[in-house]
Formats: sequence, structure tokens, C-alpha cells
Amino acid sequence: MIEKYKAYLLLEKSLSPNTIEAYLKDVNMLLVYLNEAHISPKEATIEHLRDFIIELADLGIQPRSQARIISGIRSFYRFLLIDNQIDNDPTELLESPKLPAQIPEVLSVKEIDAIINAIDLSHPQGQRNAAIIETLYGSGLRVSELVNLKLSNIYFKEKYMKVEGKGSKERLVPLSEAALRAIELWRRDRNLLDVKKEAEDFLFVNRYGRQLTRVMIFTIVKQLAKAANIQKEISPHTFRHSFATHLLEGGANLRAIQQLLGHESILTTEVYTHINMKFLRQEIMQKHPRNKLRKD
Repeated sequence: MIEKYKAYLLLEKSLSPNTIEAYLKDVNMLLVYLNEAHISPKEATIEHLRDFIIELADLGIQPRSQARIISGIRSFYRFLLIDNQIDNDPTELLESPKLPAQIPEVLSVKEIDAIINAIDLSHPQGQRNAAIIETLYGSGLRVSELVNLKLSNIYFKEKYMKVEGKGSKERLVPLSEAALRAIELWRRDRNLLDVKKEAEDFLFVNRYGRQLTRVMIFTIVKQLAKAANIQKEISPHTFRHSFATHLLEGGANLRAIQQLLGHESILTTEVYTHINMKFLRQEIMQKHPRNKLRKD
């Protein structure tokens, strides 16, 4: 059953390996719970599933994580229904916990400059790390998109790159001048490495010539934040949030930001309008004619 479900996620839904792994982990949690209660997943009712969610809460699992697990379980039962293994989907009336509005952490331009300035360019991986940060912040890539970025998909003359996002969906993303310069300098250092055959087309490789991992990108970002004395809890995704927020502050259209980020729904992009409220209020106070009259 699980192997067929895995094949369904891969072939029918075209999900990424990381998403598939998360879904299988969520379903496995449910199967362990049902097994302990001597209930087959095909016989589970909405009451069983609600009891499972209550148990998650009792274990201290937060609402956001509960919602993600419920999403995985819904996907699993939709598959069972499609595969004619069940007649009714018990998750149809299963409610997700209400989530508090979560505003992503954002770096200021000054903080991003501090991180870039903290990079030791004399270090063998210095130019590479500079290119990583400039690409993350300059184009708003997800970390998975960054590590899978290929040299053959970078169009230096046109200043664009082709990015493969979620569900293997491709999009064209502009490259900033700073990112282009950093990538060109990194390519010179990269050419001196013994790049392994399987990593020949990947832009970012480690000192052994192998493709960089997501974990390594997280480590690089954490180390640079510490070197720059940034007190915020940041990750590679923070640069993506900062990219979108700074574009919005600069007057960019929300639809354009949606396209650049590769969001399927505009609702996902709209979270940045909440981040931006403080900035917008400052703009009104400084630039609206009525506020100017008061100052005068």
C-alpha cells in the first residue's frame, strides 16, 4: 500500500523527493497509531482520525505541524479512494487546527550587506559563498532550487536563469548584476576543482567537486549570520522572504513577485503584504498630503 502510494506521489502528483518523504513520514505516524489500536487504515473512520489528532496535540505537536500532518493524511486517503481501496474518504470532514498568522523573519538591507561583507573572499570557498548569498537574495530562490541550479540553465548574456521549482515546474528568473558578478568569480574558482562527473552541470559544488546539499547551505548561512553578528534566527529561506519584502517596499507589483517566487497561488504571496504594513504606514505618514500639511 505504501509503495503504491509513494509511486502515486512521484508519478501522478510529480512531488519533490523532500515532499514525498514528509508525506510518507506523516502517514507512517498514523499507521503506527492505528496499528496500536488494531485498526486497519482502510477501516479507519473520522472519529479514529480525530482521536489521532488529539493525540498529536497531547504529545505537544504544534498546530502548524498538526496541519501539515493532516494534509499528508488527506493525500493518503485520496489515493486510497482513487485506487478503489476504500469507498468513502474519512478525511472529508476532518478539520485542520486554526493557525496563528505567522510573519516570516526578514533581514534589512543593512543586515544583508553585513552578511555579504562577513564573507572571507580569501577563503577557498569564499567566492562560492558570496555567489550563494547573492543568488538567494537577488533572485529569491528556494534552497532546493539553489542546490539544483545548473550551469546550462544560466543565460549570462540575457541575465536570466531557468529554475526548476516545486512539482518540476520551470520558470525564468532574472539575475541581478551583483549575482552575475559573484557567479562569474565563483566559476573561475570552480574551474580549478576536480568536479565529479555527476556534478559537472551543477553550479554550486563543495571542495570535493560534489553537488552541495541543502544541509550545507543551511550551515553556510548560519555561519555567516554569526560572523555578521545577526541576532535573528535565520535560514536560507530568510533571503527569499527578504527578496520579496524589499521588492514590495520598492513598489513592485504583487503579481510580478508571485511569478518571480514561483507561487502557484497569489494567496501565498500575499503574506508579504502583512510584513509590509509598518513600511506602508511610514510611507503614508511621510508622503500623504494631509500628513505633510500637519508637519508644515
